[in-house]
Amino acid sequence: MRVLFLVQGEGRGHLTQALSLAQILTIAGHEVTGALVGVTAERGVPAFFSETFTAAITPVFSPGLVYNTGTNELQPFKTTLHAIRHIPSLWRSLKQVQRHIKEHQPDVVVNFYEMLGGLTYALLHPGVPMVCIAHQYMAFHPNFQCPKGQWFYRQAFKLNTRLTCLGARELLALSFDKQADEPAQRLRIVPPLLRQEVTQLKPVTGNSLLAYVTQPGLTVDIQKAHRQRPDVPIDGFHAGVTVPDQVIDETLTYHAIDGKRFLAFMARCKAVITTAGFESVCEAAYLGKPALMIPQPNHYEQACNAIDGERAGVGKASARFDLTLLLDYLPQHDAQVSEQFRAWYGQGYFLFLAALNRATTPRPKSTGGFFGTRVRHLLRS
Repeated sequence: MRVLFLVQGEGRGHLTQALSLAQILTIAGHEVTGALVGVTAERGVPAFFSETFTAAITPVFSPGLVYNTGTNELQPFKTTLHAIRHIPSLWRSLKQVQRHIKEHQPDVVVNFYEMLGGLTYALLHPGVPMVCIAHQYMAFHPNFQCPKGQWFYRQAFKLNTRLTCLGARELLALSFDKQADEPAQRLRIVPPLLRQEVTQLKPVTGNSLLAYVTQPGLTVDIQKAHRQRPDVPIDGFHAGVTVPDQVIDETLTYHAIDGKRFLAFMARCKAVITTAGFESVCEAAYLGKPALMIPQPNHYEQACNAIDGERAGVGKASARFDLTLLLDYLPQHDAQVSEQFRAWYGQGYFLFLAALNRATTPRPKSTGGFFGTRVRHLLRS
Protein backbone atom coordinates (compact mmCIF):
# COMPACT_ATOMS: atom_id res chain seq x y z
CA MET A 1 0.00 0.00 0.00
CA ARG A 2 1.29 3.45 -0.97
CA VAL A 3 0.28 6.14 1.53
CA LEU A 4 0.58 9.93 1.20
CA PHE A 5 0.38 12.14 4.31
CA LEU A 6 -1.16 15.60 4.50
CA VAL A 7 -0.22 17.20 7.84
CA GLN A 8 -1.15 20.41 9.63
CA GLY A 9 2.16 22.01 10.63
CA GLU A 10 0.77 24.11 13.50
CA GLY A 11 2.29 22.94 16.79
CA ARG A 12 3.83 19.49 17.15
CA GLY A 13 0.85 17.22 17.81
CA HIS A 14 -0.23 16.35 14.27
CA LEU A 15 3.37 16.09 13.08
CA THR A 16 4.31 13.62 15.81
CA GLN A 17 1.16 11.62 15.04
CA ALA A 18 2.31 11.43 11.41
CA LEU A 19 5.74 10.19 12.53
CA SER A 20 4.06 7.53 14.66
CA LEU A 21 1.78 6.27 11.89
CA ALA A 22 4.75 6.20 9.51
CA GLN A 23 6.50 3.87 11.97
CA ILE A 24 3.43 1.58 12.05
CA LEU A 25 3.15 1.49 8.25
CA THR A 26 6.85 0.78 7.80
CA ILE A 27 6.70 -2.13 10.26
CA ALA A 28 3.69 -3.52 8.37
CA GLY A 29 5.58 -3.38 5.06
CA HIS A 30 3.72 -0.44 3.50
CA GLU A 31 5.26 2.61 1.82
CA VAL A 32 4.83 6.22 2.93
CA THR A 33 5.42 8.12 -0.30
CA GLY A 34 5.78 11.54 1.29
CA ALA A 35 4.16 14.28 3.34
CA LEU A 36 2.56 17.56 2.32
CA VAL A 37 2.97 19.84 5.37
CA GLY A 38 0.96 23.02 5.88
CA VAL A 39 3.26 26.00 6.51
CA THR A 40 3.09 29.80 6.64
CA ALA A 41 5.58 32.53 5.78
CA GLU A 42 6.52 32.72 9.47
CA ARG A 43 6.41 28.97 10.25
CA GLY A 44 8.20 26.36 8.16
CA VAL A 45 8.50 22.62 8.63
CA PRO A 46 9.89 22.02 12.16
CA ALA A 47 13.35 20.47 12.35
CA PHE A 48 12.22 17.61 14.59
CA PHE A 49 9.93 16.44 11.77
CA SER A 50 12.20 17.05 8.78
CA GLU A 51 15.12 15.33 10.53
CA THR A 52 13.07 12.24 11.44
CA PHE A 53 10.56 11.69 8.63
CA THR A 54 12.24 9.42 6.08
CA ALA A 55 10.12 10.16 2.98
CA ALA A 56 9.98 13.34 0.87
CA ILE A 57 8.50 16.45 2.52
CA THR A 58 6.69 19.13 0.48
CA PRO A 59 5.78 22.40 2.24
CA VAL A 60 2.41 23.85 1.19
CA PHE A 61 1.06 27.24 2.23
CA SER A 62 -1.86 26.98 4.66
CA PRO A 63 -3.26 29.93 6.68
CA GLY A 64 -2.32 29.41 10.31
CA LEU A 65 -3.82 30.42 13.63
CA VAL A 66 -3.19 33.95 14.92
CA TYR A 67 -2.10 34.40 18.55
CA ASN A 68 -1.51 37.48 20.67
CA THR A 69 2.28 37.75 20.83
CA GLY A 70 2.20 38.99 24.43
CA THR A 71 -0.28 36.63 26.05
CA ASN A 72 -0.24 33.70 23.57
CA GLU A 73 -4.04 34.03 23.48
CA LEU A 74 -5.72 32.58 20.39
CA GLN A 75 -7.53 35.30 18.40
CA PRO A 76 -10.35 33.66 16.36
CA PHE A 77 -11.51 36.85 14.60
CA LYS A 78 -8.02 37.78 13.40
CA THR A 79 -7.47 34.16 12.38
CA THR A 80 -10.57 34.35 10.15
CA LEU A 81 -9.52 37.68 8.62
CA HIS A 82 -6.05 36.28 8.00
CA ALA A 83 -7.52 33.32 6.10
CA ILE A 84 -9.80 35.56 4.01
CA ARG A 85 -6.89 37.78 2.97
CA HIS A 86 -5.02 34.73 1.71
CA ILE A 87 -7.79 33.15 -0.40
CA PRO A 88 -5.77 33.43 -3.68
CA SER A 89 -2.78 31.72 -2.08
CA LEU A 90 -5.09 29.12 -0.55
CA TRP A 91 -6.52 28.26 -3.98
CA ARG A 92 -3.02 27.79 -5.38
CA SER A 93 -2.29 25.44 -2.49
CA LEU A 94 -5.38 23.35 -3.27
CA LYS A 95 -4.23 23.00 -6.87
CA GLN A 96 -0.77 22.02 -5.61
CA VAL A 97 -2.24 19.27 -3.43
CA GLN A 98 -4.36 18.03 -6.33
CA ARG A 99 -1.33 17.90 -8.67
CA HIS A 100 0.77 16.08 -6.10
CA ILE A 101 -1.87 13.40 -5.61
CA LYS A 102 -2.27 12.98 -9.37
CA GLU A 103 1.48 12.74 -10.01
CA HIS A 104 2.34 10.34 -7.17
CA GLN A 105 -0.81 8.16 -7.32
CA PRO A 106 -0.94 6.92 -3.71
CA ASP A 107 -3.48 4.25 -2.78
CA VAL A 108 -4.75 6.38 0.10
CA VAL A 109 -4.23 9.88 1.51
CA VAL A 110 -4.05 10.25 5.31
CA ASN A 111 -4.94 13.76 6.44
CA PHE A 112 -3.79 14.89 9.89
CA TYR A 113 -6.25 17.77 10.42
CA GLU A 114 -5.04 19.94 7.54
CA MET A 115 -7.87 22.02 6.07
CA LEU A 116 -6.24 21.88 2.64
CA GLY A 117 -7.24 18.21 2.54
CA GLY A 118 -10.95 18.71 3.06
CA LEU A 119 -11.14 21.72 0.72
CA THR A 120 -9.19 19.93 -2.02
CA TYR A 121 -11.51 16.94 -1.86
CA ALA A 122 -14.63 19.13 -1.76
CA LEU A 123 -13.68 21.40 -4.66
CA LEU A 124 -11.25 19.46 -6.86
CA HIS A 125 -12.30 15.82 -6.30
CA PRO A 126 -9.05 13.81 -6.28
CA GLY A 127 -9.73 10.20 -7.24
CA VAL A 128 -7.88 8.73 -4.25
CA PRO A 129 -9.63 7.82 -0.95
CA MET A 130 -8.81 9.95 2.08
CA VAL A 131 -8.81 9.00 5.77
CA CYS A 132 -8.64 11.76 8.40
CA ILE A 133 -6.96 11.35 11.80
CA ALA A 134 -7.16 13.75 14.76
CA HIS A 135 -8.37 13.98 18.34
CA GLN A 136 -10.55 16.90 17.22
CA TYR A 137 -12.99 14.52 15.49
CA MET A 138 -14.16 13.49 18.95
CA ALA A 139 -16.19 16.72 18.73
CA PHE A 140 -18.69 14.74 16.62
CA HIS A 141 -19.11 12.06 19.29
CA PRO A 142 -22.14 12.35 21.63
CA ASN A 143 -20.04 11.56 24.73
CA PHE A 144 -17.50 14.32 24.11
CA GLN A 145 -17.83 17.06 26.73
CA CYS A 146 -17.21 20.72 25.91
CA PRO A 147 -17.12 23.96 27.93
CA LYS A 148 -20.56 25.34 28.68
CA GLY A 149 -21.78 28.73 27.52
CA GLN A 150 -19.38 29.12 24.58
CA TRP A 151 -21.78 28.59 21.67
CA PHE A 152 -19.86 30.70 19.13
CA TYR A 153 -16.50 29.07 19.84
CA ARG A 154 -18.11 25.61 19.78
CA GLN A 155 -19.69 26.20 16.37
CA ALA A 156 -16.50 27.72 14.95
CA PHE A 157 -14.47 24.76 16.22
CA LYS A 158 -16.88 22.22 14.73
CA LEU A 159 -17.02 24.09 11.41
CA ASN A 160 -13.24 24.25 11.16
CA THR A 161 -13.03 20.56 12.03
CA ARG A 162 -15.69 19.68 9.46
CA LEU A 163 -13.79 21.57 6.74
CA THR A 164 -10.71 19.40 7.30
CA CYS A 165 -12.58 16.15 6.54
CA LEU A 166 -14.90 16.88 3.61
CA GLY A 167 -14.82 13.91 1.25
CA ALA A 168 -13.10 11.55 3.71
CA ARG A 169 -13.96 7.84 3.74
CA GLU A 170 -13.52 7.65 7.52
CA LEU A 171 -12.70 9.89 10.45
CA LEU A 172 -10.39 8.28 12.99
CA ALA A 173 -10.88 10.11 16.28
CA LEU A 174 -7.94 9.71 18.66
CA SER A 175 -9.29 9.19 22.16
CA PHE A 176 -7.91 8.86 25.68
CA ASP A 177 -10.01 5.69 26.08
CA LYS A 178 -12.26 3.33 24.16
CA GLN A 179 -15.61 4.72 23.03
CA ALA A 180 -18.36 3.42 20.77
CA ASP A 181 -17.99 4.16 17.04
CA GLU A 182 -20.49 6.46 15.33
CA PRO A 183 -21.15 4.99 11.85
CA ALA A 184 -23.60 7.77 10.91
CA GLN A 185 -20.75 10.26 11.32
CA ARG A 186 -18.20 8.03 9.52
CA LEU A 187 -16.48 8.12 12.92
CA ARG A 188 -14.30 5.37 14.39
CA ILE A 189 -12.64 5.75 17.78
CA VAL A 190 -8.96 4.78 17.87
CA PRO A 191 -6.09 5.00 20.41
CA PRO A 192 -3.56 7.84 20.47
CA LEU A 193 -0.55 7.75 18.16
CA LEU A 194 2.66 7.93 20.22
CA ARG A 195 6.25 7.95 19.08
CA GLN A 196 8.38 4.89 19.77
CA GLU A 197 10.70 7.17 21.76
CA VAL A 198 7.92 7.51 24.34
CA THR A 199 6.93 3.84 24.48
CA GLN A 200 10.55 2.77 24.94
CA LEU A 201 11.06 4.87 28.08
CA LYS A 202 11.15 3.23 31.51
CA PRO A 203 9.28 5.55 33.91
CA VAL A 204 10.25 5.89 37.55
CA THR A 205 8.60 7.81 40.39
CA GLY A 206 10.35 11.09 41.14
CA ASN A 207 9.82 14.09 43.40
CA SER A 208 9.94 16.95 40.90
CA LEU A 209 7.07 18.54 38.98
CA LEU A 210 7.67 19.06 35.26
CA ALA A 211 6.24 22.21 33.64
CA TYR A 212 6.13 22.96 29.92
CA VAL A 213 6.01 26.75 29.60
CA THR A 214 4.60 28.14 26.35
CA GLN A 215 2.75 31.18 27.68
CA PRO A 216 4.92 34.07 28.91
CA GLY A 217 2.49 34.71 31.75
CA LEU A 218 2.88 31.15 32.98
CA THR A 219 6.47 31.89 34.04
CA VAL A 220 5.14 34.49 36.46
CA ASP A 221 2.67 31.91 37.81
CA ILE A 222 5.46 29.39 38.32
CA GLN A 223 7.50 31.95 40.28
CA LYS A 224 4.47 32.77 42.43
CA ALA A 225 3.73 29.10 43.11
CA HIS A 226 7.39 28.48 43.86
CA ARG A 227 7.44 31.25 46.47
CA GLN A 228 4.38 29.72 48.13
CA ARG A 229 5.77 26.18 48.09
CA PRO A 230 9.59 26.37 47.85
CA ASP A 231 9.75 22.80 49.17
CA VAL A 232 8.31 21.41 45.89
CA PRO A 233 11.00 20.91 43.20
CA ILE A 234 10.00 22.20 39.75
CA ASP A 235 11.71 21.72 36.38
CA GLY A 236 10.38 24.09 33.73
CA PHE A 237 11.06 23.81 30.01
CA HIS A 238 10.83 27.37 28.80
CA ALA A 239 11.08 28.75 25.24
CA GLY A 240 12.87 31.85 26.54
CA VAL A 241 15.82 29.89 28.00
CA THR A 242 18.96 29.94 25.84
CA VAL A 243 21.17 27.62 27.92
CA PRO A 244 20.50 23.94 28.66
CA ASP A 245 19.91 24.54 32.37
CA GLN A 246 19.13 27.84 34.12
CA VAL A 247 19.24 27.25 37.86
CA ILE A 248 17.06 29.72 39.80
CA ASP A 249 17.58 28.11 43.21
CA GLU A 250 17.76 24.69 44.83
CA THR A 251 14.21 23.67 43.85
CA LEU A 252 13.52 25.61 40.62
CA THR A 253 15.39 25.13 37.36
CA TYR A 254 14.46 26.23 33.84
CA HIS A 255 15.62 24.27 30.79
CA ALA A 256 15.87 25.13 27.11
CA ILE A 257 13.26 23.44 24.89
CA ASP A 258 14.60 20.03 23.87
CA GLY A 259 12.22 17.22 22.90
CA LYS A 260 14.39 14.30 23.99
CA ARG A 261 15.38 15.88 27.32
CA PHE A 262 11.78 16.81 28.01
CA LEU A 263 10.69 13.17 27.60
CA ALA A 264 13.57 12.03 29.82
CA PHE A 265 12.45 14.45 32.54
CA MET A 266 8.84 13.33 32.10
CA ALA A 267 9.82 9.70 32.64
CA ARG A 268 11.23 10.51 36.10
CA CYS A 269 8.95 13.32 37.35
CA LYS A 270 6.05 13.15 39.82
CA ALA A 271 3.51 14.99 37.64
CA VAL A 272 3.31 17.19 34.54
CA ILE A 273 2.01 20.74 34.20
CA THR A 274 1.22 21.58 30.58
CA THR A 275 -1.18 23.22 28.19
CA ALA A 276 -4.05 20.93 27.21
CA GLY A 277 -2.54 19.73 23.95
CA PHE A 278 -3.69 16.17 23.33
CA GLU A 279 -0.26 14.79 22.45
CA SER A 280 1.63 15.88 25.57
CA VAL A 281 -1.17 14.73 27.91
CA CYS A 282 -1.18 11.30 26.22
CA GLU A 283 2.59 11.00 26.63
CA ALA A 284 2.20 11.75 30.34
CA ALA A 285 -0.65 9.21 30.64
CA TYR A 286 1.41 6.48 28.96
CA LEU A 287 4.27 7.11 31.39
CA GLY A 288 1.92 7.12 34.38
CA LYS A 289 2.32 10.82 35.16
CA PRO A 290 -0.79 12.79 36.24
CA ALA A 291 -1.21 16.06 34.35
CA LEU A 292 -2.43 19.50 35.34
CA MET A 293 -3.97 20.67 32.04
CA ILE A 294 -4.09 24.45 31.53
CA PRO A 295 -5.73 25.45 28.20
CA GLN A 296 -4.33 28.47 26.39
CA PRO A 297 -6.67 31.48 26.67
CA ASN A 298 -9.50 31.43 24.09
CA HIS A 299 -8.30 28.05 22.80
CA TYR A 300 -11.60 26.19 22.71
CA GLU A 301 -10.05 22.95 21.45
CA GLN A 302 -7.64 22.79 24.40
CA ALA A 303 -10.48 23.59 26.80
CA CYS A 304 -12.31 20.55 25.41
CA ASN A 305 -9.17 18.42 25.76
CA ALA A 306 -8.80 19.39 29.42
CA ILE A 307 -12.40 18.42 30.21
CA ASP A 308 -12.08 15.15 28.28
CA GLY A 309 -8.75 14.34 29.93
CA GLU A 310 -10.22 14.88 33.37
CA ARG A 311 -13.17 12.64 32.45
CA ALA A 312 -10.74 9.90 31.39
CA GLY A 313 -8.83 10.23 34.66
CA VAL A 314 -5.47 11.25 33.19
CA GLY A 315 -5.25 14.45 35.20
CA LYS A 316 -6.92 17.63 36.42
CA ALA A 317 -8.20 20.56 34.35
CA SER A 318 -7.42 24.08 35.53
CA ALA A 319 -7.75 27.60 34.17
CA ARG A 320 -4.42 28.63 35.76
CA PHE A 321 -1.20 27.34 37.29
CA ASP A 322 -2.65 26.07 40.57
CA LEU A 323 -0.03 24.11 42.48
CA THR A 324 -2.36 23.43 45.40
CA LEU A 325 -4.98 21.92 43.07
CA LEU A 326 -2.40 19.57 41.57
CA LEU A 327 -0.87 18.53 44.90
CA ASP A 328 -4.32 17.85 46.37
CA TYR A 329 -5.21 15.77 43.31
CA LEU A 330 -2.13 13.53 43.31
CA PRO A 331 -3.18 11.25 46.22
CA GLN A 332 -6.52 10.70 44.47
CA HIS A 333 -5.04 9.81 41.09
CA ASP A 334 -5.80 6.23 40.05
CA ALA A 335 -2.58 4.52 38.93
CA GLN A 336 -4.60 1.93 37.01
CA VAL A 337 -5.57 4.63 34.50
CA SER A 338 -2.08 4.39 33.00
CA GLU A 339 -2.34 0.60 32.70
CA GLN A 340 -5.70 0.91 30.98
CA PHE A 341 -4.30 3.64 28.72
CA ARG A 342 -1.38 1.42 27.70
CA ALA A 343 -3.72 -1.49 26.93
CA TRP A 344 -5.90 0.79 24.79
CA TYR A 345 -2.81 2.17 23.01
CA GLY A 346 -1.72 -1.39 22.23
CA GLN A 347 -4.78 -1.93 20.02
CA GLY A 348 -3.79 0.91 17.70
CA TYR A 349 -1.49 -1.02 15.36
CA PHE A 350 -4.31 -3.25 14.09
CA LEU A 351 -7.03 -0.58 14.15
CA PHE A 352 -5.07 1.87 11.99
CA LEU A 353 -4.06 -0.76 9.44
CA ALA A 354 -7.64 -2.03 9.27
CA ALA A 355 -8.92 1.50 8.60
CA LEU A 356 -6.52 2.05 5.71
CA ASN A 357 -7.37 -1.34 4.24
CA ARG A 358 -11.07 -0.45 4.37
CA ALA A 359 -10.37 2.86 2.64
CA THR A 360 -8.64 1.18 -0.29
CA THR A 361 -11.44 -1.35 -0.77
CA PRO A 362 -13.66 -0.28 -3.71
CA ARG A 363 -17.19 0.69 -2.73
CA PRO A 364 -20.37 1.36 -4.74
CA LYS A 365 -20.72 4.85 -6.13
CA SER A 366 -23.13 7.18 -4.34
CA THR A 367 -26.29 8.05 -6.27
CA GLY A 368 -26.61 11.44 -4.63
CA GLY A 369 -23.45 13.07 -5.92
CA PHE A 370 -20.60 14.44 -3.85
CA PHE A 371 -22.19 17.70 -2.75
CA GLY A 372 -25.58 16.10 -2.16
CA THR A 373 -23.97 13.57 0.15
CA ARG A 374 -22.00 16.27 1.97
CA VAL A 375 -25.02 18.51 2.42
CA ARG A 376 -27.09 15.69 3.87
CA HIS A 377 -24.21 14.79 6.17
CA LEU A 378 -23.75 18.38 7.37
CA LEU A 379 -27.46 18.67 8.06
CA ARG A 380 -27.39 15.49 10.15
CA SER A 381 -24.44 16.79 12.20
